[in-house]
Amino acid sequence: MAEAEQGVGQGAKTIEVDAKLVGDFQDSTGETSYATSLASSIENYPVEHGRRYHAFRAGRYSRPNDEQEAERLLLLHEIMTQVQGGLYTAPVDKEKTKRILDIGTGTGIWAISVAEDFPKATVIGNDLSATQPNFVPPNVRFEVDDVEDPWVHSDKFDFIFCRYMAASIHDWPKLVGSVFENLHPSGWAEFQDFDLQYYSEDASLSPSHPLLIWISTLLDAARLLGRDPNPGSKLEGWVRAAGFVSVRHRRFRIPIGAWPRDERLKTVGAWNLMQIENGLEGLSMRLFTGVLKWEEEDVRVLLDKVRRDLRDPRIHGMFDFHIVYAQKPE
Repeated sequence: MAEAEQGVGQGAKTIEVDAKLVGDFQDSTGETSYATSLASSIENYPVEHGRRYHAFRAGRYSRPNDEQEAERLLLLHEIMTQVQGGLYTAPVDKEKTKRILDIGTGTGIWAISVAEDFPKATVIGNDLSATQPNFVPPNVRFEVDDVEDPWVHSDKFDFIFCRYMAASIHDWPKLVGSVFENLHPSGWAEFQDFDLQYYSEDASLSPSHPLLIWISTLLDAARLLGRDPNPGSKLEGWVRAAGFVSVRHRRFRIPIGAWPRDERLKTVGAWNLMQIENGLEGLSMRLFTGVLKWEEEDVRVLLDKVRRDLRDPRIHGMFDFHIVYAQKPE
């Protein structure tokens, strides 16, 4: 059963994004301590509405892969890390773990960070875009791949991690089954994902607010593409159905804005508002114009109204973040 948690994890510190780290991801040609270069891949990225998108399996993923989106994803990484008090929650044995897979690695920040915790393990991150840093730790490797294709890894893994794939996966039970099949017996899997539907517990966010109209319309567009925008609450069921044991499910409420009284939640909410506001165009344009056939100008008019709602301290919006980890039987 899920354990609902209002606050951030015990021991979590106030969020501080390392400006140098952000710079390393945006401009990976600069000086870095990492020794192994990332193999080159297809980078003929299309540009739409002033934003850059992935080229491999073009159109499969609706969000951009440019520097502005990388900044947003780094903010989300900090938020998710601080909420749970670490990079992962599964009780993975650091001495016995030799192979780790990070599904949909994005910027690669999780894979690079966890490689420091598991210096004896090989960490592989896969994604549709080859936008990770050019220099990575010697035990990290990135691959361009579609996780919904058949998996062809040479060996199985001890730990498979999957985070923030909301509105990106067509067949979640199939993906969870692939994770199960590609784990060694006793290996661990961890899924961290959202239910992206915004809500409030005090009725301060109503159906008439542009913020709620925007997110509900956005999620409907994702569903039209067959992509579930609210997988978080369903993860436990999919994991159990795949055959996993020792299943643990935790739920966190993440505020939108600095309205909470709790200081740590206030900080998390402020960063969350920033990542949403910075990502409005990138999250919206392809879905609204390509799927719903809105005119670009009409989308921008709505987003201006959404920004006003985001900055209104009287609106106490939030959404849910779910973590499910489980073990493959012996």
